[in-house]
Order: sequence, then C-alpha cells, then structure tokens
Amino acid sequence: MNKKIRVRFAPSPTGFLHIGGARTALFNYLYAKKHQGTFILRIEDTDQERSTQEAVDAILEGMKWLGLDWDEGPYFQTKRYDLYKAEIPKLLEKEHAYRCYCSSEQLNEMRAALRAEKKKPKYDGRCWKKRHEVLDEPHTIRFRVPEGHTTINDLVKGAVKVDHRELEDFIIARSDGTPTYNFVVVIDDAKMDISHVIRGDDHLNNTPKQILLAQALGYDIPEYAHFPMILGQDKARLSKRHGATAVQMYRDMGYLPHAMLNFLVRLGWSHKDQEIFSMQEMTDAFGFESAGKSPGIFNPEKLLWLNQHYIKEATFETLIKALARFITIPQDRLETPEMRQVIELSRDRAKTIEELAALCRFYVDDQLEVLDKDREKFLKPESRIHIQSLVNGLKDLSVWSKEEIEKVFKTTLEAGNINFKHIGQPLRIILTASRFSPSIYDVLLVMGKDRSLQRLSAWLSTSA
Repeated sequence: MNKKIRVRFAPSPTGFLHIGGARTALFNYLYAKKHQGTFILRIEDTDQERSTQEAVDAILEGMKWLGLDWDEGPYFQTKRYDLYKAEIPKLLEKEHAYRCYCSSEQLNEMRAALRAEKKKPKYDGRCWKKRHEVLDEPHTIRFRVPEGHTTINDLVKGAVKVDHRELEDFIIARSDGTPTYNFVVVIDDAKMDISHVIRGDDHLNNTPKQILLAQALGYDIPEYAHFPMILGQDKARLSKRHGATAVQMYRDMGYLPHAMLNFLVRLGWSHKDQEIFSMQEMTDAFGFESAGKSPGIFNPEKLLWLNQHYIKEATFETLIKALARFITIPQDRLETPEMRQVIELSRDRAKTIEELAALCRFYVDDQLEVLDKDREKFLKPESRIHIQSLVNGLKDLSVWSKEEIEKVFKTTLEAGNINFKHIGQPLRIILTASRFSPSIYDVLLVMGKDRSLQRLSAWLSTSA
C-alpha cells in the first residue's frame, strides 16, 4: 500500500461514547495500527446547541478506558472556523455555491406544497437564479448539486451509485455564518490528509455530498468503508431500550475493556470462526474483505461470556486495578499472597468485576454487614453451640492448615452428631456476609487464624 494510511475517529460531543462510536473508533485504530498509519481523534462540535464539555470529557475518558490511544488530536472543529470560512468564497466564485435568502417559513411552505403533490420535499433551488445578486438580507450558503450521478466505490459495500436527483442543494453555511457538518468534514479530511473514512453505514447518505464538495474544492477523495449498523436482538436500531449503550456504563457494571473490544470487533466483522482475539490478533487479521454485509446484532449474553473469559485469563495486576472501582483494598493487604489467593479462588465464579469484588469483600473488608434475610434464615440460635465448639477447637490449633482445620471440623460434627450442612452456611454468612463464597476451608485459610476467630467470636458474643 503506497499511500500513507491516515484515519480519523470523529465523534460529536453530544453524549457519552456509545457502542456504535466505540466500534468505529476500534476499526479505525486497528486499520491504522495494521498499516503503521496514523489514528486521529477529531471532535466534531459544530452543533453548538447540543455539544458540551462534559460530553467531550466522557468521550476522551471512554477512549482511554478502552486503550484506543490516538496519534494526533484531539482537534476541535470550532477552533478551525477560519479555515472553513476561507473556502466559501472559492465555491461562490466558481458557482459551486450560492446564497439562499429563503426564510424558514418559505421553506416550510415549499416543502408542504411538494408533499401535497406526492413529490420529495427537497429544496427546489429557487435562489439559484439570484446567484449574481448580493442582497443585504439574512441568507444561508447552499452547495449547487450538479446533474448526473456519483458512484461510491465502497470498500465494504462495493459500488454504490447515487443519482443526483435524489439530492437537494444543501446548506454549507448557516445564516449566522457557521459552517455545517458535511462542509467542515470534507475540509478537515482534506487538510488532515485522511486516506480512509471508516464509519457506520448510517453516514452513507452523506458520502455523495462529501464527494461532490471535495471535487468542487479540488481535493483528493479518500477511500470509504461503511460498516453495517449495530442492531438490538429484536433487529431494531440499538437504543436505550436494549440496555446500556455507553461504554462507560459497561465499565461501571464491571466489564473489562478488552472484553468490550473483543465483543465490538465481532459486530460487523469476522475472521474465520475465531471468537477470542488478543489485540495483536485483531490488528493482524483486520481488513475490509471480512466485513459483514448485514447488521451486527448486539448480544448482551455474548458480551457477558467474553467478560467472564477475560476475568479468568486476566493478570492479578489487571484485576486489582479493575477492582479499585468497586472496593477499597487496604494497603497492607493489596500485594499479599492471601489477596492473590482470594482472587484465584473467586475469579472462576465471577462474570463481572462487580461480582468479583463481592466475592473478595470478605477478605478486604472488616466491616461486613449481614443482610437481615440471611441472618433470619441461617443464623439460628441452635447453631451457636456447634459454632462455639468449633471455635474452641480452632483456638487450640498451633498449625493453621487445611488438614488441621478439617480435623477440628470432623471432631465438632461428631461431637454434635450433625452434618456439615448444619454449620456450613451459617459459617459462610458469619465469615463472608454472603451466601456465595469459596469453600469454608479456603476462607478460613486465607483470612488466617486471628481474623477468622475474631469474626466468629464477634458473632458469638452478639448472639448470646
């Protein structure tokens, strides 16, 4: 590939980094990395009414969480208005654009009349004949769509032919002088030497307008790749009714970033039958030839399965970092062999980091609170005598090992003529404040003799 690869992710800062945007960012990132190219972040904030700094921060935060580091930017379109405005006189002079003096009321009347005639309600170009007049009246600037057609040689969809009769003379500058989306995108892509525009196919209807503008301005045309949309399992466009749509929401629910990346890369793209991808494998395999022709279906169960897989595979350091969002681990327990053991004992049981945090809480937190319903169901007065007997036996142990602990349990069960089930769940509730935990023997071992006896003795003293 001779041309230097330069791609861009260009979100509008009107909300969080959503699933579709994150996938677009990932595809651009992978293509740049595969070809030793440049990945540019551009914030398209020309919609000043809806753009917010909070949304900018959320987008940057989401990108950083996913590990999609950009090589250039972020560039902000609102900081580049002079660049865009300098191009308008060129288009006016060459009659590729003209001033439109129509008021919103006139435009509404025109479109209503066209609808009444069962015609497409597009602008009829009525101000084109005034193009040589310069009136001291409010006006927009419209691009003059030429006759003919545009063929988009899309790298995903193949050749897409658009008849220009389907287009209207579209606005490139508003009445207040601010440039519009399609206009600024074309200039930015040209000035930034963008080689490939990789995005969702919801932007496909903008592409012929952008190609026409680039041609009128004398710019090189980038190559285009439009990936199919992401749909919910009901085949409707992905929305809040399908669950969380922002990547930060998944972070806050306890998903690992690589699980999200692995999930996203398979929405509209595939590589043989492979499901699990490292970042290097994604990068090496990514290409447009393997893009899907039909929409990607957002399957929350699949994402959860991937997350569980990566929790099992993650390093201790990765999990400790992720756990910090859900629990505070005391410094003196952070790097202990026992903390590592707790994670090893718990990771196979957890589908999310939030669940893993709940399973680790018995070790890191000394202020556990037993739920009233668990206290009523499991901590019966008749359990007290057996647990007291167990505590007496554990206190006498000089060696705190699984073998010695099991001997004490056996003696206690025989003396009380009971089975393990009579004290197993009460012990679990007392020691972990949860119905679910590693085995009781593992819990006692990892907590150590002093903390285990302290927790059991505290319950005995409060239940007396």
